[in-house]
Parts: sequence; C-alpha cells; structure tokens
Amino acid sequence: MTAASRRRILSGMQATGRLHLGNYLGALQNWVRLQDEYDSFFFVADWHALTTAYENPSDIPAATREILIDFLAAGLDPGRCTIFVQSRILEHAELHLLFSMFTPTPWLERVPSYKEKQEALAERDLTTYGFLGYPLLQAADILIYKADAVPVGIDQLPHLELTREVARRFNHLYRPVFPEPEALLTAYPKVPGLDGRKMSKSYDNAIYLSETVEEMAAKIKIMVTDPARKRRNDPGDPNVCPAFGLHLIFTGVDDRAMIEKECRRAGIGCVDCKKILIQGVERGVGALVERRRSLAARRSEVEEAVRAGTDRARGV
Repeated sequence: MTAASRRRILSGMQATGRLHLGNYLGALQNWVRLQDEYDSFFFVADWHALTTAYENPSDIPAATREILIDFLAAGLDPGRCTIFVQSRILEHAELHLLFSMFTPTPWLERVPSYKEKQEALAERDLTTYGFLGYPLLQAADILIYKADAVPVGIDQLPHLELTREVARRFNHLYRPVFPEPEALLTAYPKVPGLDGRKMSKSYDNAIYLSETVEEMAAKIKIMVTDPARKRRNDPGDPNVCPAFGLHLIFTGVDDRAMIEKECRRAGIGCVDCKKILIQGVERGVGALVERRRSLAARRSEVEEAVRAGTDRARGV
C-alpha cells in the first residue's frame, strides 16, 4: 500500500530535553508500530519548547539533535515515515498566525492543561500568548498536513478537540479545506520514575535513552522500593514498590510472579529483585542503546535523513 492510499497521522515531541523510558514506552514504541500502517509524520517541536523555555532557548538546538537520534534509535525509519523539525517549515507559524485571527480566546483558556501547567510551573512567568496559544500552534502543526488522525493519550484529547473546532470554524468561515482529525487513542503503561512519581525530566527521576546500560543499571540500584521494607527479612508489598512497576513492563510473567510472591514473604531482597529488573531493562532497550551509540557517531547521516524528511514534509 502506497503512502498516497494510506490515512495520514502526525505526532511530535517537544525539544525540552533528553527522552527517557517513559517517552519511549508511552509514544515512540507506538509510533514505530504505526509507521507501516499509516502515512506517518513525526517531528521535533522545537518552537513548542519555547513556550516554557523562552528565557533560556540556547539548549533547544542541542535537545532537538539528541531527540532526532532517539527517534531513529527507537526504530523510526526515514524510508517508512517522514521525520522533520518544526521550525524548519515556516508555514507552521504562518498558519498559526492565520488561525489566531479567528480563534476566540476563551477556547484557549478552557483547555485543562493551561491552568494545570501554570500551577505546576508557578515559579515561571507563563502569562504569555505563547503559552496560552500553545494548543493553537499544535492545531496548525496537525492541520497543515491534513492529518486524518493523531496518536494521543487521554490527557491530550482536549487539545485535539480544539484542533477539530479550529478546522470546523475555518471551513465554515471560508471553504472546506481541513479534515477534522480523529483521536488514535494509545494505551500506554504507567512508567514510574526512580522516586516513585511519574517518570519525568522535571522531577529529575528519569532513566534516559542516551544513557549506557551500565548507567541505567546504576540508577536502578538506588531506585526507591517499598518504604516498609527496612530490613532484608521484612515482607514487602509490590503494589507500592516503584521497582516492581518497572518489572510489570520489563520482566517476564513467570519471573514477575515469582518476585511478587517472594517479596510478600521476604523470600527475595531488594538487591536481588533489582538484579532481575536490570536484566529485563537491558533485554528491553539494550539494542536501542547500541543503535543510539552508533547513530551518535554518525550525526551527518542523521542530519541528512532529517533534511530529506523536512523537504518531503514541506512538499505535502
């Protein structure tokens, strides 16, 4: 089936820093599966990173380059999907400007993440149009390619609904141009960070794709576990142990059942439990880490692949 006969999808990631296991398990893995089923467009959203990092934009170009390497290492294939950088296609900004002329401000203010993120990042001044208008730029990113669907989690549905409203309003005011993209709902695992909270760059609790397997192992060794297990012979509760949360993702069913049983009766200690987890993580992402190491040494090839993808995206 040719790209022209397949439905088109689009998704991107902000250039706010290195990608971690949560990004891989929550999005990249799914993108890799989708690239053969859809005419797929994936991009690094470097302009979006400015909405919260406008005071210190110097890190964004380096983050963009590293994320592109992560994309390829994870299995995105420039021959099977289109990979590009947002800011290299100026038409994104042009369409965003045009949309801003007819989009009511209350549409943007009612997006749930607007106030939620303001509260979470209270130490920063986010009373800017860039932050308020972030979902509108996102709408331009999607609609400029006339995407049929967008792979999203449930938390992103309000953003996609705004995109659909913008498409409807444009089509009503002028003429039918933009399809209303559907949500391609993605079920993804909850990936615990080293401290038990959701894995996030902001919490400094992440295991990064750019780390070696040895560096990943060192982080897992100091990962928090069930706080009630103060001694080796104390029974534990896997349901409150962040390390077991990673076992649910990386460890096989039989080993996982053994760990759960033995943890509850203090038959296995946290050190041995983590050794099994380290082996599972290495099996799960070891090949990705090796591909990434190789790609990082061939940056000119990565740049050429992205340049070709950007040209392809611009020509749509």
